[in-house]
Amino acid sequence: MIITPTLVILMAIVFILLFLFLKTVDNRKWLVFLISLVLTPLTYFYVVYPFINIVSSYHHQKYFNSEAWLEKPALRYEMIDSTIETDTLKGKTKTEIETLLGKAEWLTWDDEKKAHDTNKWNYGLGIEPGAFTDEKSNVEISFKNNKVASLKTYTEPIIFDTVED
Repeated sequence: MIITPTLVILMAIVFILLFLFLKTVDNRKWLVFLISLVLTPLTYFYVVYPFINIVSSYHHQKYFNSEAWLEKPALRYEMIDSTIETDTLKGKTKTEIETLLGKAEWLTWDDEKKAHDTNKWNYGLGIEPGAFTDEKSNVEISFKNNKVASLKTYTEPIIFDTVED
């Protein structure tokens, strides 16, 4: 475990809250201090830390890996930030993109042409973990002269299939 300032501050807050609570139960300060000292790590790691993980939307960042992209599509959101920042795919041809990412999952609809735009490929990135997540992430890859011009991430609401009777 890495001891960080955030960990120390949160542990101190948990200790103080436990100490104040237990002081209402018993007036012996040495006993309250000892019980608070023992209960602080347990309370932090079994109550506070899981709660923080549930409500926060933090996720690990990974470098782009074509194998992982193809094998675990639900975890693509972990790779996309690094892929965009480092211009990993910029300048690649459609054939190279198809080799790295697989066939386009869907094409963007062009209202002017009233057809799908073959120069805008879309891939699903998965759903970022979190208690209040109600959107899924996607990336749109735009091509110009058969080469990647830009990558744009966007979200859309999660829609579950309904079973009709």
